[in-house]
Amino acid sequence: MPRPIPFICLALFALFGISPAWAQEQRMATELGSLQVQTVAEGLVYPWAVAFLPDDQGYLVSERPGQLRRVSAEGELSAPLPGVPQVYASGQGGLLDVVLSPSFSEDRLVYLSYAEAGDGAAGTAVGRGRLSASADALEDFQVIFRQQPKLSTGAHFGSRLVFDRNGHLFIALGDNNQRPTAQDLDKLQGKLVRIYPDGRIPEDNPFVGQNGARPEIWSYGHRNQQGAALNPWTGALWTHEHGPRGGDEVNIPQAGKNYGWPLATHGINYSMLPIPEAKGETVEGTEPPYHVWEKSPAISGMAFYDAERFPAWQRSVFIGALAGQALIRLQLDGDRVVHEERLLQSLSTRLRDVRQGPDGYLYVLTDSPNGQLLRLGLAQ
Repeated sequence: MPRPIPFICLALFALFGISPAWAQEQRMATELGSLQVQTVAEGLVYPWAVAFLPDDQGYLVSERPGQLRRVSAEGELSAPLPGVPQVYASGQGGLLDVVLSPSFSEDRLVYLSYAEAGDGAAGTAVGRGRLSASADALEDFQVIFRQQPKLSTGAHFGSRLVFDRNGHLFIALGDNNQRPTAQDLDKLQGKLVRIYPDGRIPEDNPFVGQNGARPEIWSYGHRNQQGAALNPWTGALWTHEHGPRGGDEVNIPQAGKNYGWPLATHGINYSMLPIPEAKGETVEGTEPPYHVWEKSPAISGMAFYDAERFPAWQRSVFIGALAGQALIRLQLDGDRVVHEERLLQSLSTRLRDVRQGPDGYLYVLTDSPNGQLLRLGLAQ
């Protein structure tokens, strides 16, 4: 009797070292050409972030329940890596961002952000550990930052990690669903923080030496920042944050500036009532958003595209949408957003993270109990 087709396919995958996931491909029409979508890996549990390992070692993917996994170049999932800190896996909390040290080839340091319990609540913490030579464990993990005080009962942790070109680490934080704290300079809720990679505080941070202000703070008045990326053409950090019901926004945070939340917002409460502290969409003494969505896509993840592989995508910013179930492409002219396109809507799935890979493709994580790592490119 002839062997069934699935068996033959699996045999071919094994023979040529191709995972079944990689064999899947979809094509979708877009404004700039046919979009190719390949499934690199699946079976991830609410994946939150992806980082690219050098030398064809694959990818590191964080899973919100608290696991860090390596995905091989062929799409195979490792067991959870030991050495990851215990996380507060409740509500929106858990293991969040993962980024490699800018000097990873020398120090093999991996940075993680995560929700950490304590004092009867939780807050965002950041630490770093060394990836073993075999890439199967995280060693000597040390915490370098803790959001203080701990106020979250499961909401609004942020958080994204970005290294700038001058050796600083930016940490984009949420307000822990405690609105007024975003305006309190003695608290780290609703703030963008700038530290050195070992946790030290730069002396030129805007609130260093100011009584009643945390010296880690770079900017404040943020709600729940789940996207951040360095503009490759200007070197400036861009962040984005969830609004309440309406008013998701992109900002280019400047030192010491107030970005308004909850005094200034384009949104209202989920109850359909106004935000109690809000004074309008713009408020004197606060910075207006660089770009705003009146209807919230629920944005998460951010990547500028500057690779040579797909010239049509250059000068674009890609942003994932959870409620909007799309990949948003913002076309730039300089620093101005001149056009918006929504991709991947036919997948009908929440998108948590998007990154430009070293190979010039885009990589996207789906937010699901059976999450996928997808690779995107344009047909050439």
